[in-house]
Amino acid sequence: MNLNITGHHVEVTDAIRAYTSEKIDRVVRHFDNVTSVNVILSVDKLNQKAEVTAHMRGKDIHVECVDADLYAAIDALADKLNRQMQKHKQKTAEHHHDSHKFAAER
Repeated sequence: MNLNITGHHVEVTDAIRAYTSEKIDRVVRHFDNVTSVNVILSVDKLNQKAEVTAHMRGKDIHVECVDADLYAAIDALADKLNRQMQKHKQKTAEHHHDSHKFAAER
């Protein structure tokens, strides 16, 4: 998995990079098919924004989160990404299970 962390109007320090990669790795390890993850951290006046795009086979998941604190935005981003990836994983598992059941009935 390729992890790309960039900053827009914010310097991505080693601490922020380590914190972000730890949170994203924790979420991504639940799902095998992730090929790359792009994280963009930005500042707009008093709002800290974190957004991520996870590329996987068959689907791209995009999540955004805005907060007053950048670390809180990264935490919320990881939670949202985890929920969306679990939802996608459940959908693919149900679809895969149904196709086997249909083939067995034939």
